[in-house]
Amino acid sequence: MDDKKEQAINNPEHSIEAEKSTIEKNEIENDSPDLKNELSPSPRDLEARAEKARIEALKNAISVESGTIEKESTKKHSTPIRRGPINKKQLDKSYDQTMHHVQNELPKSSRSFSRIIHNKTVEKTSEVLGSTIARPNAILAGAIVAFILTLLTYTVAKTIGYALSGFETIAAFIIGWIIGIIYDYLRVLFTGKKY
Repeated sequence: MDDKKEQAINNPEHSIEAEKSTIEKNEIENDSPDLKNELSPSPRDLEARAEKARIEALKNAISVESGTIEKESTKKHSTPIRRGPINKKQLDKSYDQTMHHVQNELPKSSRSFSRIIHNKTVEKTSEVLGSTIARPNAILAGAIVAFILTLLTYTVAKTIGYALSGFETIAAFIIGWIIGIIYDYLRVLFTGKKY
């Protein structure tokens, strides 16, 4: 085998080919120093390239991960396409989910207060009272009339020396509340607007 290698090296054709390849390498190195660096990079270049590749890989991983998280969050919060009006069952389910989510975000004391206030029976009672006897205009009118009538009653009682019993303020509030309720119902009757 060694004889064959020596014959090939001593062969004039082989030496010409080796010379040509050496000349081509030298021409490439002289023409483009960047290409020379690519052919035989230094250890610093290798480290820099590796660091650059790591940074790009991290950026790609983060962008892929955030894209996945965004897709997952949109899947969680997206509702299926439905047709037709919302029925009572769907509305109640949506309300319960929203209340559960919001209450979980509250501090413990506020969470328990919220659960009491947003209890179905308390909410229904509050709605009925708010739409009948505890109307805002009725309460406002009751407070204003109570203030004015109590002031007048106190002034008159003080000048003539009459002692007040304490029921005057409550009676004045009831009179003002009745005036406010009548005003509210007449306004709704003529304008058609509740509030």
